[in-house]
Amino acid sequence: MEIVFLGLLFFIALIGISSSRFNKPTVKNYYLADKSLSPWLSGLSAMATNNSGYMFIGLIGFTYLNGLSSIWLMIGWILGDYLITKKLFPKIITKSFTSKNVTYASIIGDLAKNKLITKLIAIISFVFLLIYASAQFAASGKTLMAVMNWEFYFGVITGGLIVLVYSLTSGIRASIWTDAAQSIIMFVSMGALVIFSIIELGGVNQALFQLSEIDGFMSPFQSDHTDSIVFNIFSSLSWIVAGMFVVGQPHIMIRFFAVKNNSDLVQSRAFYYSSYILFYGLAFTVGMLSRLVLDQNIGFDPELALPMMAQILFNPFMVGLIISGIFAATMSTADSLIINCSGNISQDILELTKFSKMKITSITLIVALTSIMIALINNGSVFSIVVFSWTILGFLLTPLLIMISLNKSISTKDFVISALLSTTVFYVVNQYAPFDGVYLGIFPFFVSLIYLYLVEKK
Repeated sequence: MEIVFLGLLFFIALIGISSSRFNKPTVKNYYLADKSLSPWLSGLSAMATNNSGYMFIGLIGFTYLNGLSSIWLMIGWILGDYLITKKLFPKIITKSFTSKNVTYASIIGDLAKNKLITKLIAIISFVFLLIYASAQFAASGKTLMAVMNWEFYFGVITGGLIVLVYSLTSGIRASIWTDAAQSIIMFVSMGALVIFSIIELGGVNQALFQLSEIDGFMSPFQSDHTDSIVFNIFSSLSWIVAGMFVVGQPHIMIRFFAVKNNSDLVQSRAFYYSSYILFYGLAFTVGMLSRLVLDQNIGFDPELALPMMAQILFNPFMVGLIISGIFAATMSTADSLIINCSGNISQDILELTKFSKMKITSITLIVALTSIMIALINNGSVFSIVVFSWTILGFLLTPLLIMISLNKSISTKDFVISALLSTTVFYVVNQYAPFDGVYLGIFPFFVSLIYLYLVEKK
């Protein structure tokens, strides 16, 4: 098991390191791969980056607990993603093709015609993407702790060091190349879990029957308000806003900036959504089946459902493959987050227009080590940490981008006020949680959007 696991990780690291053969000593190459990506590579990379340890660890644990109602996360996340990017991409991508800047924050600043907004977005992105990255390393630690009895800290450091090696050598190109390999391992791992789980349970019909026997597990709604159809629909569709927040995630958006032109972008999006829907569907199915495969009487962390399933269903060779799939998912996101944070510091804050390998790699090293330390200090719920970081980035940046797409001019003062208002609202609804089953990011999002619309300048 360990040999298979370590062998695949070594193979992924070699792919990342080998991408350095195509490197050029330029900032554009380190952070945007010279805008030379093929559509399929861009789309697969964006999918792998989006579907992180959150999917293998967080989502499956969430589905294990909540059952069929968790399907609304899948529907909302994908639908919201598609709708918002269809509306905003034409303007954002056109600017990315004409701008000399290489980071998401700086390109948004170009659109807003406000350099101070660039720096504010860079600071916001840096803080929450750093936390986001720490959740990926925590997922690595949890997995190895459950399956191989490694200490949590050893799993965190293992994942961190592998990501660090190829991130330092080749920047985003290494991240994208390894994403392609990682996505294949992710699909094979999740697909194998679905097939072997169904076989173990006696077939599809038998699995569905057993799921229906679990009290409330096949209910389409998570909320306790079972008598209120309107509320149930609202709470379920609120996850569309979570999907819309994809435009607030620099590490995903930057993948689409790295294609050559607009025609390539159409193909890239096709690869992204087809692979996204397939992988999310497999992950949801695994989460549902995990409730049957695992003994419900055993007290355990639900976020360890997938690695525990692997141990029950497979021989050591396949367990090694499944665990490497989890690691692949965490690394495909962690490296993207680290490189984005590096760009926030080197390009948006320090404005290093000339490529300095020593300075940029030093910044990347410090960012990675900081993220690893955060993971070691805080090993909480991967699902909660990812959704928390995703949500804050989403409600801070998505309203701004919507207003920009409508050709509205937003001042730095108004952006700051909207950020403070929405953050306050988010804090309050989290403290008191008055809306059971509703995605809480919807409230700060609309507060910020309404405020910016009312104060916009023609």
